[in-house]
This record gives sequence, C-alpha cells and structure tokens, in this order.
Amino acid sequence: MTETLQAQTGVTVTPLTGNIGAVIGGVDAGAALSDETIALIRAALLRHKVVFLRDQDLDYAAQTAFASRFGKLTLGHPIYDAPEGRPNLREMDSKQGTRANHWHTDLTFIERPPAFAFLHSKVIPPVGGDTVWANAATAYASMPAELRQFADQLRIVHSNDCDFTDDTVIERGAYISTPYEAEHPAVRVHPETGERSLLLGGFARRVVGYAPQASRDLIRVLQEYLTKPEQTVRWQWRVGDIAIWDNQSTAHYAIYDYGNQYRRGERVTVVAPTPVGVDGRPSVALRGDTTSYSTGRA
Repeated sequence: MTETLQAQTGVTVTPLTGNIGAVIGGVDAGAALSDETIALIRAALLRHKVVFLRDQDLDYAAQTAFASRFGKLTLGHPIYDAPEGRPNLREMDSKQGTRANHWHTDLTFIERPPAFAFLHSKVIPPVGGDTVWANAATAYASMPAELRQFADQLRIVHSNDCDFTDDTVIERGAYISTPYEAEHPAVRVHPETGERSLLLGGFARRVVGYAPQASRDLIRVLQEYLTKPEQTVRWQWRVGDIAIWDNQSTAHYAIYDYGNQYRRGERVTVVAPTPVGVDGRPSVALRGDTTSYSTGRA
C-alpha cells in the first residue's frame, strides 16, 4: 500500500514489510526541498526505521546538504581518515578491505553513535551485495515481559576490538590500534519517539556485572530476538539509491556474497544525543576520545 503524505508535496511512502522499511517516492534529494518535505521524510524514517530513495544523482556537496537538513553532521569516521576535502564522508569501499557482513549498529563502541545514516550507492556488483536491516524497537516489544524487564536493567560494554572486527576488517591491526570502549544500556529510549529498543550488535562485548560466558549467553539471547526474519527488511541496491536509517533503533548486515566484485557507497551521518536507558542513565565512554567525531568538529 502506498501512502500519499501530502498532495502539495507529492511525497509517497510505500511500506516494504509489516515491521520495517519503506520506499519514498517523489523526492529529489539534490533539490531545494521544503521544510514540509523534510519533515515528512523524517516522520517516515522514524516510523519505518529505514527508508529508500531510488535514482538519486548526488555529489558530496548535495549529499551533505541533504543530510544536514536532519541535523548536524558528524565527521566521516572516528578511526578512518576522510577523503581529502570531504571531512563528513565515510567511503564504504570493498577495495579498502572493510566489510560489514556482521549484525551491528553503527559505531556503538563510542559514547554517542550517530543518529541517522545516509548511504548513497555508487557502484554495485552485478549480483549480490544486498543489505538487511532489523527493527530494534519491535524486536524489544516482541520479547516476553519478564525478559524485557530484565533487559531494561542491563548495561553492555561495546568495543572496537570484538568479534565484528575479527570477521569483517581485513586491516584489523590499524582498526584496533586505538582502543575504544563505551558502556551503553541494553535497552535505550529513543530521544524523539520515546520507543524502547535493543542496543546490541557485533561491537557488544560483555554485560556489566556478569562473567564472560554469562555475558555471551545474555547477548546471544537478546540478539536472537533482534535478528528474527520478522524484524527485518532486505534491500537490493541499484546505483543511485539512498538508504537512510535510524541508527538509534536499528541494526544492519551487509551481505558479502559478491566475491571480488567491486562495491562502493558513500555515507554521511548525523550527530546524536548520548543514549539513555530506561532508568535515565546515559551511556559513558570508557576508553578513547571521540569528541571531535561526535560533535562534527575537526
């Protein structure tokens, strides 16, 4: 079912699944969009968690201009250097050796992971290379009440030295040369919607107050609710697509099934407030200083 949000804007939203994902039509992200159109896109993003715009022709200036309508931009990445002259850009380039074929929420090893991510597809392999997103809010809601109450109390340490980097980062030594750790609530409260969602993924290392094996078991149990197919949407990329996801209520997995074929996208991200748990306690940095990245100031 396609929803026409406002006749005067011509913006349409077509849901892709019952829990997550929608295609937005009638928007040229490179144009001078009205505040009303941006508000409609933001509302669709908060509702559907990840939205997709087809056939967008954007250079760096246009992409950052569009993304900055949703908030102040972060720097490109807290570890990797940005391309010269494009400080807000992270190149997701298969030739550089980094793959994201592991469930994760972006950059949870820092105190303030980004709020929204805007990934523009530049090169896609002839087959393969889809991305899957999961709704961390409906995943939380699907858990038994007793498990939700238990999870509400947990705190989890996330690190850049973890299973995610073991499996997906070829130049692992450089990636973990500076250690970063942050302690987050297992369940965060969304700053705009008030929804509760699971804050997990491949950077999650240990549960505070629990032994290593118990930590792994607890994270695994919660993660299983997050990655159930009912909570997910799978996107088949075309060149020019933009995916926008709410990094505050999703996890995602970039499927590595394209061998040595070339895949490249360009991502910019929006600054977020510090995550807050059900008890009101914020996330805290344990190791590493990412103040510059999180505030967007070089």
